[in-house]
Amino acid sequence: MSTTHKQGGGGLSEFRVFETDEFCRRLQRFPKLDAAFVQRKLADYVYPQLKTAPFTGKNIKKLRGYDPDTWRYRIGRFRVFFQVDLDEKVIYILMIDQRMDAYR
Repeated sequence: MSTTHKQGGGGLSEFRVFETDEFCRRLQRFPKLDAAFVQRKLADYVYPQLKTAPFTGKNIKKLRGYDPDTWRYRIGRFRVFFQVDLDEKVIYILMIDQRMDAYR
């Protein structure tokens, strides 16, 4: 199920975060402990950062050779891939994978 996360206190310049169906399906397949870890990190760190500064941060890296432009966010051994729509101010969370499988 796709969801848009909105948290109070944000200004007009904040991005909205949209989780794609593919991302949600992959996260549901994770073992419970891994899924809980990732969901906690997403809520506490990743989404707040992406809402205000989606292109900068020590865990964010732009991937080369992708059209449209795609970034990854590192969460421990997991990688979250996302795209940014500047016109609509939306971050699309595309998928998540373990690092060892993410770049194949």
